[in-house]
Amino acid sequence: MKILVLNSGSSSQKCRLYQVAPGAPLDPPPALWRAEIEWGLAQEPASLRIENSRGERIEERIDATTRAAAVERMLRGLWEGAAPAVRAPSEIQAVGHRIVHGGAEFRAPARIDARVLQAIAHHAEIAPLHNRAEIEGVRLVEKHLGSVPQVAVFDTAFHRTLPRSAAVYPGPYAWLDEGIERYGFHGINHRYCAERAARMLGKTPAEFRVITCHLGNGCSLAAVSGGHSVDTTMGFTPLEGLMMGTRSGSVDPGILIHLARKHRYTPDDLDRILNRESGLLGLSGVSSDLREVLAAARQGHSRAGLAFDVFLHRLRAGIGWMLASLGGLDALVFTAGIGENSPDVRAGACEPFAFLGLRLDPAKNADPAGDADVAAGDSSVRVLVIRAQEDWAIARECRQLLDSAQGKPPGRE
Repeated sequence: MKILVLNSGSSSQKCRLYQVAPGAPLDPPPALWRAEIEWGLAQEPASLRIENSRGERIEERIDATTRAAAVERMLRGLWEGAAPAVRAPSEIQAVGHRIVHGGAEFRAPARIDARVLQAIAHHAEIAPLHNRAEIEGVRLVEKHLGSVPQVAVFDTAFHRTLPRSAAVYPGPYAWLDEGIERYGFHGINHRYCAERAARMLGKTPAEFRVITCHLGNGCSLAAVSGGHSVDTTMGFTPLEGLMMGTRSGSVDPGILIHLARKHRYTPDDLDRILNRESGLLGLSGVSSDLREVLAAARQGHSRAGLAFDVFLHRLRAGIGWMLASLGGLDALVFTAGIGENSPDVRAGACEPFAFLGLRLDPAKNADPAGDADVAAGDSSVRVLVIRAQEDWAIARECRQLLDSAQGKPPGRE
C-alpha cells in the first residue's frame, strides 16, 4: 500500500511516500519519495527540497503567497516535475497526517471524517502553530487526491496514560470540566524512540525506564516506564516546558499578568510574544536555529551565549524532573534536529548526572553514526542518539488502522 505522510511542524512541512506492507516492522525502509519545506522569516521565501528513490532531486525557493500554496506546490511534485514518484495521484492509496493536538477524545489514530476534522479545528485554539496547518493539509489532499482514505495520528495520544497527579493543574477544580489539563506533545516520536531504544538495548518495554529528549525547533521530554508515558514537559499547549526555538517554554504566569496590566497586552499580543518572539530567537536576537546561536556565542556574542546557557539549564532541569517521575533510569535518548546533531547539547545535558554513573564516550558523542549508543562502556545509564522517524511511525499506524477496519489479520494483504 502506497501511503503518503504529511507532517506539519512549526518551522517546516515534511512529506514522505512509503510502500507499507502488512505488519510493517518498527525499523523504517527507505522512502519512495521525500519532500520538505523550511519556512524562512517573515517576507522571506520558503525553501523546497524534493528527492525520489531514483536519486532525482529538486531544490528551489518558493515565493508562494501562503503556506497552503507552498504545500500545494510540494504535493504536485509527487506526480510532475523533475523528481516524481507516481504517474498519477490515484496511485496513492492512503494519507496519514501528524495531528499535534487531539485533546481528550483521541487515544488512538482515527480515520478523518467531518467529526474528526471538527475536533482538530476545535483544538487549533490550543495549538495554533500546528492544527490549522494540518487542516490545510487535509483540505489540499481532498483537492488533489479526491476521496483517498485519510488518517489522523495524534501527538497527544501517547500521553493519555499520564497519571492524574501528573496531568492535573493545581488551579480551580473547574478547570478539569473545561478540559484544561496536561496533554503533552511529540508523542508519536517519543513512543517510537522509547520502543527503538528498548530494541537497541535488548530490553522489553515492560522492564525499561527511559527519558526521551525531543529537541528541535519545538522541544519536549517524556518519562516512559513499561512502554507508557508517565510524565512529560509540554502541557495544555505545546508552549509549556523547555525553552525552544521561538517559544518561551514555562514562565512565571505572574509575568503575563504584569505585562497585561502595565502594557495592556491583549491575548493575541501575548500569543505572538510567547510563541514567535521568545526562546532562542528572543534571547539571542540572532536566530531560532541553535547552530547559528552557538556559532555567534563562540564569536563572543553575549546574548547568544546567554541563550545557549538558559537552554541548557532548562534542559537539565527537565531531565531531573523526568528522572524523579521514573524513580530510576535505564537510558537517556536524544532525538530530533538538535538532539541528533548537537554534541554540545548532549554533553552539557549529561554532565550534571555523572553522580548517577552516567558517562559519555566523547569520541562517539562527537560523531554518532545513525542510531547509536554514545555512552562510555562503564556508564550505568545508556545514552542513545535515535533519528526521529515520525513519518514512518505515522505510515505504520495508518496501515494498521485501515487493515483493522477492513478486518484483515496482521501480516496479510
